[in-house]
Amino acid sequence: MEKTLAIFADIHANIDALDAVLADASEQGATDYICVGDVVGYNAAPNECLDAVRKLNAAFVRGNHDHYCSNDEHLEDFHPLAANVVSWTRQQLGAERQAWLRALPLHAFYQGITLVHATLDMPERWGYVFDEIEAEAHFNYQNTQICFNGHTHVPVFFEKKGNAIERKDATGEIQIQLGKKYFINTGSVGQPRDNDPRASYCVYEVTKRKITFRRVAYDIAAAQKRLKDAGLPDRLSARLSSGR
Repeated sequence: MEKTLAIFADIHANIDALDAVLADASEQGATDYICVGDVVGYNAAPNECLDAVRKLNAAFVRGNHDHYCSNDEHLEDFHPLAANVVSWTRQQLGAERQAWLRALPLHAFYQGITLVHATLDMPERWGYVFDEIEAEAHFNYQNTQICFNGHTHVPVFFEKKGNAIERKDATGEIQIQLGKKYFINTGSVGQPRDNDPRASYCVYEVTKRKITFRRVAYDIAAAQKRLKDAGLPDRLSARLSSGR
């Protein structure tokens, strides 16, 4: 059977965006699902999102919000807005869901692909990769041709050939080529930050060696109403509309 992987990250408790992405992935013929972290945080439906992705029998790695929402660690290094929602999310998740999140690995392999939320050089430090220098540190630890990540909420990919690394905007398709390595950020399902409010994810057609970046419109007003009803900060609603 032809393998078609749907790879997504940074759902951030936005069930309206997740439902739209999963519907689109089904239309694209997805056979397998991969989540590279941060199912929870920022939005108002953590339990609904966690239950939905668990039903997919997906491959998972742990994101920083997954980590802090399922542990009692101090949040002094968090932005106050994020810390506010982490505290709220901790109250929503029951013991079983928290234990499940805590047990997720920081990095994993799935059918010859590497998965990590942030970077492979120091996955527990949750570093951000925006440029070639930051990508180089990661590539030193990438032993597979393809690695997917999230964390920045910006769809982008880095291509390495020999010692040369090039950053490329993630639009359209990537044809995977021999002799090159790829570090691919799927963008965010639930809180995009690239000035495009539509949900972002990837589809990988394994036999064709083709990766397609997908953008999916969803009911932003419904997600904003959930935030308002939960009493979460208005700024989170504004971010959904702006994609920033």
